[in-house]
Amino acid sequence: MKMKYKLLAGLLLLSFFAMAQEFQYNYNFFTNSAMNGNFFFSKTTSSGNSFINNIENKLPVSETTFHTPGNALQLQYKNGANGNWQAIIFCKRIRGVDYFKTANYLSFWVFDSSSISSKGLPAVRLMKKDSSLTSSINIPSIKKYQWQQIIINTDSIKNFDKNKLTNNIAIVFSQQNNDGEQHTIFIDDIEFINKNNSPSINSTPEIIDAKGAAMHVDITWKKVTDTNIRFIKIYRSENGNDFKAVGIQQTFINRYADFTGESNKKYFYKIVFINNDYKESNLSSIATASTKTMTDDELLTMVQESSFHYYWDGAETHSGLTKEDIPGRQNMIAAGASGFGIMALIVGTERKFITHEEAVGRFIKIVNFLEHAEKFHGAFPHFIDGETGKVIPFFGKRDNGADLVETSFLMEGLLTARQYFSGDNEQEKMIRDKITTMWNNVEWSWFKINSDSKFLYWHWSPDKAWVIHHNLIGWNETMITYLLAIASPTHGVAASMYYSGWANQDSTGQKYRAAWSSTKDGSMYTNGNTYFGIKLAVGVSDGGPLFFTHYSYMGFDPHFINDKYANYFTNNQNIAKINYNYCVQNPKHYKGYGDNAWGLTASDGPFDYSADEPVLWEDHGKIAPTGAISSFPYTPEESMKALKNYYYNYGKFLWGEYGFKDAFDLTNNWCSEIYMGLNQAPITVMIENYRSGLIWKLFMSNADIKNGLQKLNDETNSKK
Repeated sequence: MKMKYKLLAGLLLLSFFAMAQEFQYNYNFFTNSAMNGNFFFSKTTSSGNSFINNIENKLPVSETTFHTPGNALQLQYKNGANGNWQAIIFCKRIRGVDYFKTANYLSFWVFDSSSISSKGLPAVRLMKKDSSLTSSINIPSIKKYQWQQIIINTDSIKNFDKNKLTNNIAIVFSQQNNDGEQHTIFIDDIEFINKNNSPSINSTPEIIDAKGAAMHVDITWKKVTDTNIRFIKIYRSENGNDFKAVGIQQTFINRYADFTGESNKKYFYKIVFINNDYKESNLSSIATASTKTMTDDELLTMVQESSFHYYWDGAETHSGLTKEDIPGRQNMIAAGASGFGIMALIVGTERKFITHEEAVGRFIKIVNFLEHAEKFHGAFPHFIDGETGKVIPFFGKRDNGADLVETSFLMEGLLTARQYFSGDNEQEKMIRDKITTMWNNVEWSWFKINSDSKFLYWHWSPDKAWVIHHNLIGWNETMITYLLAIASPTHGVAASMYYSGWANQDSTGQKYRAAWSSTKDGSMYTNGNTYFGIKLAVGVSDGGPLFFTHYSYMGFDPHFINDKYANYFTNNQNIAKINYNYCVQNPKHYKGYGDNAWGLTASDGPFDYSADEPVLWEDHGKIAPTGAISSFPYTPEESMKALKNYYYNYGKFLWGEYGFKDAFDLTNNWCSEIYMGLNQAPITVMIENYRSGLIWKLFMSNADIKNGLQKLNDETNSKK
């Protein structure tokens, strides 16, 4: 009967909501390189008498000649009589950037700096997923010393399917003739377009604020809703008269961080709208700001505020909750990242980034949305459509129901908010009451599958049930799931499950840990080994990725979590120190690692998302700023040294509108172009826990949490 009711409720909800339309991107091969030097997503080859200039077999990036700021690709080549050259530019695939505009044309911009004839220009082809090439496209004659758009009707390209744009993984420029001459051209803004004459932009942009920090200026403007606008273009001047273009911004972001690299200097700014034909609107009025010398305390506030904005003005519009990543899907909410974002919003309120009244308004929006969002036995799905409240099976058809771990992260934030909004007024009482209802409705005990289960299980699908069958076993990021399940006043589990499930030491737990960590170190949950002179009580291998020490402990204060094996503040601190020492030692000799660049954890990467660890087989050469910076409570000196290095030395490519980009890899000359919802909030929240303990104090003041910890303490004492 209960299942029948839930299925009926789901059908009613589906009929009530209309399906959302996701934001559509241009399918793009190149706009800007995040890094100077060479372009990571390129590859060059040459043979015989032919040649193409390259840096480690990749195309050079030009910072001085570009169509849209701040850079373009340089093709400097020689068409040898006996030989060939080729330059491949791969499409950068970004998770969540997976809805694209229909397109009938291939477009790119070319700048000739060498008086080249059409005969000397390269041929153009598209590369498909199977590495096969389309027919060759010839570039017509171009004018010298000016940018010219090349527009090619895709109907003229043999073997091209305009309905399957994503099958085209690269664009290939190659030698067309053998004139024996050396030529230099620049290529920019390579994309598929639907060539309709874009109307001129009659509106004039308005800068709302320009605010200087240590070495950058934050510029904000009114949000853009006109779909005819392609980019916002930013101009900067040092004297108020001579303006130069310094950057562009996507229309769904109303912020830009201009990293000037100089302190104590005044700057002037204008912005302009660019339409789909790259024609500019009227310029905005001038805004001014000055960079300044900042103390360490001011620097921490600056970093917190920038990351906070991911969850404030970067939030999903309808729900006020957190997107998985930016750029990415614009309507898709990530439940766990939303829990983290809720805590970041509270920090932002206390730090006066927003007013208390603004925070109340946002949280009313949040709880009203979550109250009606799709749930399964009280648990939320991993991803939710912000317009409809329906589950999005982003990770596959089986992931179309409850995600107990994401629910735990969301509840971590909501329970913190329940304590924070303590005002004796109707609005804050409503926030508290709705959070209490959602908290009480999570059926933690149901996720045991059966009454005799030792474990809680991660997923449940309404049509595939327990097909994923992932039992929750530590050491990893899921401790909070057991702690909340024990603390639940309505659908709780026995405290004994902490030891039978999370800290399981039988063959099930041992095999699970050894399988994902590729080592038996820590397979018993306890470890006991010494790494870099630091004894690790609990943890697989060298402790695992650093997010294990962040996600469960943004609200839960690890100082007060004790079991028969460890105190978890001390254990987390040791894991952070091991991670730090590994990066200082840098056994794989990656560029950039050291005492001011450390923190292996889960993040975006040059080849794929991965959870990096301080072990040889899981160290891929990328550093995520969230690793060291979110470890401030454990390693304040080491974390501050890393923060300053990332900002002052790497800020030109690593700092942006929402703080630090997700990750970078100096060995491969790569920097992520995204910010991740799971990684930005820990920066804001854990810095605050280091500075004031705010979120820890709020969360730990929950009566249910206190009762849950007491149950765990009683269970622990019974086992001693």
